[in-house]
Amino acid sequence: MKLRKLILNIIIVTSLGTIMVSMPSCNYLDVDRYLYDVTTMDSIFQHENTVRQYLNGAASYLPRESQMFTITGICKPFGFVTDECFPTWNDARHYGSSYLRDEVTPFVQNNFDNYDDYYKGIRKANTFLVNINKCTDIDEITKRDYVGLAHYLRGYYYFQLLLQYGPVPIVKDVPFETNASIDEMSVARSTYDECVDYILNEMNTAVNLLKTERASSDLHLPTQGAALAVISRLTLYAASPWFNGNIFYSDWKTTDGKSYINQTKDNTKWGRAAAAAKRIINLNKYTLYTATRDAETDSLNIEPDNYPKASWPNGAGDIDAYHSYADIFNGGVAAINNPELIWSETMDESSQNNGANSVMWICTPVQMLGGNGMNITQNLVDAYRMRDGKDPADSPLYPSSSDSYKPIGTVKTIDGTGGVQLNSTVARMFDHREYRFYATIAFCESYWAGTSYTGTDANSKNFTATYYADGTCKASDHYPDDYNHSGYSLKKYCHPEDNFRATVRDKEFPIFRYAETLLNYVEAMNEMESDYTDKDNNITVSRNVSEMVRYFNLIRFRCGLPGITEADASDRDNMRNLIKREREVEFACEGLRFYDLVRWGDAMAALNAPIRGMNISAKASERQKFYTPIVLTDKILEKREFKYKMAFFPIKQTYLYTNNKLTQNPGWK
Repeated sequence: MKLRKLILNIIIVTSLGTIMVSMPSCNYLDVDRYLYDVTTMDSIFQHENTVRQYLNGAASYLPRESQMFTITGICKPFGFVTDECFPTWNDARHYGSSYLRDEVTPFVQNNFDNYDDYYKGIRKANTFLVNINKCTDIDEITKRDYVGLAHYLRGYYYFQLLLQYGPVPIVKDVPFETNASIDEMSVARSTYDECVDYILNEMNTAVNLLKTERASSDLHLPTQGAALAVISRLTLYAASPWFNGNIFYSDWKTTDGKSYINQTKDNTKWGRAAAAAKRIINLNKYTLYTATRDAETDSLNIEPDNYPKASWPNGAGDIDAYHSYADIFNGGVAAINNPELIWSETMDESSQNNGANSVMWICTPVQMLGGNGMNITQNLVDAYRMRDGKDPADSPLYPSSSDSYKPIGTVKTIDGTGGVQLNSTVARMFDHREYRFYATIAFCESYWAGTSYTGTDANSKNFTATYYADGTCKASDHYPDDYNHSGYSLKKYCHPEDNFRATVRDKEFPIFRYAETLLNYVEAMNEMESDYTDKDNNITVSRNVSEMVRYFNLIRFRCGLPGITEADASDRDNMRNLIKREREVEFACEGLRFYDLVRWGDAMAALNAPIRGMNISAKASERQKFYTPIVLTDKILEKREFKYKMAFFPIKQTYLYTNNKLTQNPGWK
């Protein structure tokens, strides 16, 4: 019997809110089989091999973080619930944007019902921790790491529940007995801060037990750094305005009168978040990834006068600013050689074989057998700066409105191989942009090399993607819905070699990377009003302007932009705006945007603003018309309305029926 099947058999009560639904319908409640499975539980924990298999089973409910745009298995629901992008299709597999059309309800979850799965993972972690000491053929070092992994998993599942559903029930750490009553298994929700404290305790326990390094064969197992990264992200979110003194939730209380979201702002939470990020920095283990500059790279012809010419880390004079960012995502650097990755997962490119699951497939033109189904908004495009670090409106590098749509007239190479370039037909408005723009955004007239294809079809590589009404990426008779709606697609996860007619590179999706640690640290410091000391880790932090500038500028220098000054950072409001914009660009389409907008309290404004893009009704002969941004008005795809209730996903009504102490999130009926 396979271990996965065995474990499913022995777990009669999978989670809170499923006992009454599961028990009558389960085919495996055969008495003899049930007794057999229970008696074999002890044998599972007698041998390291089966112990590890069980631990792997406990991890099987983790979400596929990279599957933020396609529903395949356990996926997060908010990839398309942003102002970054929207899908070409209104189908079940790419249904994330349905949330903003208010099509998700407590009864209709559109395959984003993760509540039960996360509690299944928690139960397995609980079972593991209760039984691990029965194992007699495992050395203490390995056992210590396994226990750390179980604590990490338990904390991470609660973290995912908190992100999606807000405050949730914290079940007891010892699994319920199979004969426990329904009332005993019904547990009320804890408050947001109680959930945070529980997760922090689990992650701090994991920090003390997990290994600091992994062999290449175990590269995707969490390390001490991964647990610290969870602590950093969680404490930053918990310090943010939406969860720290937000009176919008003043009427949302537990049965004993406690506020689910604390009603008094506690500024020391920003200090806690700053100290959490500093713990990672103090490891001296992680750095931003940089690629070496040579004579053939970084050749966008003219450097602005304020280009940071000093050597890294004081500038970008000796690094390739394009590849230093792009290679993190497109497979240009292997995970084992990337010091920026704290925890990552291998991206699913299974569309190469049997279906459209990967983010890369969604973005790739149909000529390379991609889906041509990703639409980037003008809002994200406008967040990118010019290469001199200025807004387009303020930069002398940006053309006048009368010239912005005209072609640049010459080919410009971004990397030495010629695989990344600006064609001569590219509009002048896209010239002289910062390198992250070229690494992320596919605009009209963008170049797709696709060099792994060596066949004879001329359109299958070295392809120029145009989004005009009569462009090369227009809808076909066979696939009339497969066309770009905004005039922009996504290139972030696509390598110049990638071509679904041939091969695609292996890639890592960064769940946590060091750039986030640095911006977490800067943001938390910026909001501090007094010094904070983490006595357990001997760290004292303050609103240190020079440190804010130092770490913020590492992000800027890495992509070839000039840094900010202490005068910029001394103004708290100005610095806050700089941080928000930097996070928007640095983490574009990495799955963080929704959570940032919510925690800042910016979601209502950002997600209710009209979606803008290029005028795709214009033909190639109507360049000026095409390159004049308009409000997009597709009655389905571009329709959206964010409501305050959407800060938290609704709990499925089934679980409310089966857990009589569980309450629904505010605003959902």
